[in-house]
Amino acid sequence: MTFALTPKTAAGRRLRSAAEELIPVFQERVQAADADNKMPGENYTDLFRCGIAAAFVPSELGGFGLESVHDWIVGITTLARGDASTAIAINMHLGVSRGMAGAYQGSLKKPEVARKLAKPLEDIVGGNMLICATATEPGTDNLHPLTEAKPVAGGWRIDGQKIFVTLSPLATHLGMNLRMRDDEGDHLVTTLLPMDTPGLIPQDDWDALGMRGSGSQSVIFDGARVPPGAIRKLGPWGRWSVGMVMNRALANLPLVGAFLGVAEAAYDIAVDQLGNRQRVGKPVAGFSGVQTLVGEMDIELAKCRAILTAAGEATDRFLAQTRQGPPTLEEAHELMKDYQTAKWVVNRGAIDIVSKAMDLMGGSGYTQRHPLARLYRDVRAGPFMQPFAPTEARQYVGQVVLGHPPVD
Repeated sequence: MTFALTPKTAAGRRLRSAAEELIPVFQERVQAADADNKMPGENYTDLFRCGIAAAFVPSELGGFGLESVHDWIVGITTLARGDASTAIAINMHLGVSRGMAGAYQGSLKKPEVARKLAKPLEDIVGGNMLICATATEPGTDNLHPLTEAKPVAGGWRIDGQKIFVTLSPLATHLGMNLRMRDDEGDHLVTTLLPMDTPGLIPQDDWDALGMRGSGSQSVIFDGARVPPGAIRKLGPWGRWSVGMVMNRALANLPLVGAFLGVAEAAYDIAVDQLGNRQRVGKPVAGFSGVQTLVGEMDIELAKCRAILTAAGEATDRFLAQTRQGPPTLEEAHELMKDYQTAKWVVNRGAIDIVSKAMDLMGGSGYTQRHPLARLYRDVRAGPFMQPFAPTEARQYVGQVVLGHPPVD
């Protein structure tokens, strides 16, 4: 297949192979998880067992040693063909663990530091650490979090609320962005804290149209305490910085693959079922209108795969260049622009493909027992993924193209 997403590295091929084995397993569980609005815990047992949860952990610590963002996208796309809710949830864990692996690799010349940073990675390999992540709050955006860390005796106190905390019902740890003010200014910071931290209160309020098995509940922080070294600065609060732009782009680009995976699953269902259908004694696949719709779906899939492949490859090249020196803010915005462009194309293409699959199936695809009904609801979550809502994305791309990227 000319436009298929294909891994570029040995670690990526290992990730895709493991993900492909889980597709039929996840498909057996996904309908029940969707109906019950519950996370399928067995999926995460499988993700640890086959090594996917430790994909970014260096091989010397027992992981796959994955580094390629392109191949990360391939893995998430593949998992989403089985269960998109699980794919977007484990993506949160992979995004944080990727950063942890990078910090470990950068510390190897300091053995004491490296040993300390290796411990959580080894916990991931052992199935003892599962990390959720959130940057979303009601009434604000990624640059202006209102959840705040304030200094107190013995560390920090966190108060506020996060929403769409995907994976949190099963996670052992939570990574998030915060506001922190000190004598040096007003800062965006990040922290990683155990889910059993006193004052961290899960709300068990996830009840959405789609992605119902993702566990994307809200979490309230009411005096949650963290130790002094648990807060790390990202940049100024309310303003784009190189670190913040790259963090948001790299964490969210693979999520686009989940919606391509949903479209691929819908396409496969439609094409497979059409082959066995007849109308008035004639094969449905011979009807010109059906052939036209299938052709349109195939072309749209090719377009989505091509742009997502290009975005992944460009990101890997960008990251390779940063090893020679840190990027400028303008270069970081170019990376974000490419991500936003791919997101726009794939989100809309995936919605169109799933909609056409339902057109092909007719009334049967509109019933709750048919998998297309779930895929139709799941695929609509794509445009809402941050940063930049559908009402903002095109303006942002134009700003970067014209040399006027947003400051805040």
